[in-house]
Amino acid sequence: MKNLIFTSKILTSHSFVALILRLVLGLTFFMHGAQKVLGWYGGGGLEGTAAFMNSLGIPTFLGYISSFWEFLGGICLILGFLTRIWSAGLVINMLVAILLVHSGFFVSEGGIELALVLMVVSLAVTLLGPGKYSIDHSIGRQPVE
Repeated sequence: MKNLIFTSKILTSHSFVALILRLVLGLTFFMHGAQKVLGWYGGGGLEGTAAFMNSLGIPTFLGYISSFWEFLGGICLILGFLTRIWSAGLVINMLVAILLVHSGFFVSEGGIELALVLMVVSLAVTLLGPGKYSIDHSIGRQPVE
């Protein structure tokens, strides 16, 4: 008996894979961004985030850019709007987090584990593009696969 999941053209299509990656990545960054921008989910809000980033030597305006990039980028990834721009920025954001914030590997010990996975998935979305289930595709910013 054939495996219906892996033989389905829809479930294995480039666009469906891109959609799954965009939705998970977008939701994750939206929630982390909401902690930093709005103080939701136990976050410190803009003041707390700026103070933390200042303690690392990062200027306040770059802390704001980073926070809003995660928040707005998460929303735009979910929608598939300007996907490659937002996801490329998130690659840079996570690279900075790995280099300046985290040490070691395991996230439970302050390591790079989560930031590394988010960076690699962001890179995959940058390279893969938004797929046809996106605003980018519907407005002609993404060619048909």
